[in-house]
Amino acid sequence: MQIDWAGEFEHRFRKHLVGGASVSVWQQGQELVSLSAGTGWSADTLVPVFSATKPASALCLLLALHDCCRGPELEVGDIWPAFPAPHCTVAQLLSHQCGLAALDYPARLDDLEACRTSIERTRPAWLPPQHGYHPQTFGPMLDILMMELTGMRICDFWEKRVRHPLDLDFYLGLPESEFHRVAPLQAPRLVSGRMPREGFYAQYFDAESAVYRAFHSIIGFDTPREMNTPAAWQCGSPAKGGVASARGLARFYQSLLGDFFPAEVLEWLSAPQCSGPDLTLQRHTSFTCGAMCEPRCLFPCGGFGHAGAGGSHAFCSPELRLSFAYVMDRMELGILPGPRVLTLLDLLGPDVSFSLH
Repeated sequence: MQIDWAGEFEHRFRKHLVGGASVSVWQQGQELVSLSAGTGWSADTLVPVFSATKPASALCLLLALHDCCRGPELEVGDIWPAFPAPHCTVAQLLSHQCGLAALDYPARLDDLEACRTSIERTRPAWLPPQHGYHPQTFGPMLDILMMELTGMRICDFWEKRVRHPLDLDFYLGLPESEFHRVAPLQAPRLVSGRMPREGFYAQYFDAESAVYRAFHSIIGFDTPREMNTPAAWQCGSPAKGGVASARGLARFYQSLLGDFFPAEVLEWLSAPQCSGPDLTLQRHTSFTCGAMCEPRCLFPCGGFGHAGAGGSHAFCSPELRLSFAYVMDRMELGILPGPRVLTLLDLLGPDVSFSLH
């Protein structure tokens, strides 16, 4: 079945667009779809992509382990002796099983040593095989492990080993020369003029809940206003500091389907590590070492990737040798893919071919 992506983008998406957005689809090393909409938007437009950063950061840590002739079965305590769940493996940490989503003592994102101290003083809320998404603590935990292994932060390793060699339009620590390409984020518009208060949101807005603390015990760059600053673009947080174009994200995932990276590392990044009720997101989730695996109702052609708060999304399908990315400036409520990107994912499937005319 041939899909006219330009026509579908116009029909399904553009007429409902508020703000700007881009989508990029690659297959077997070639970009098959590159579409943008919105004033001033093009394939070169950059935006903060929040948690869509996480698989890139996880790849860096896995590469560093591979460099040391080790793998993610290594216990975290062997790298970081003061870690409060020392017998959890790196794979379990990367798949959100170590129970440190919410810290007992808040710390600022830009103070790595304060984050280290707070993590070390927090008692895990659960241990494997239970899991719960670590939206914020994922970042400092990866940075500390990378520092212990290599002496550098994730963002520096990413630039040296991945972004620069592949010339990706996907930055962890945006150089000042690229500031002019960043589209400012716009806060979500509320449905019916009110914040949702049911399901996951009942706990997200309850300051006493573990879910609330998971999203707020690491402080800094939490709002669109804060993310629209050079400090946020340059912070290099492994959990949410990525700034990318749709093309840059999709090319990153396309690189995971080739032979640029060691096959062992790609297997670690793509193989599921846990599946079941998520103690943070209050729904079923499945994670690899750093990426999300969603059921085929979300990724119709299978695969792994990650959503970013507000709507950005990227993933790849090894089965189809295909990668997909979507970025936008008008955010939607939620940290999982929203209605806009889901309308585009509906177009993907094993029998789809592509037309831009």
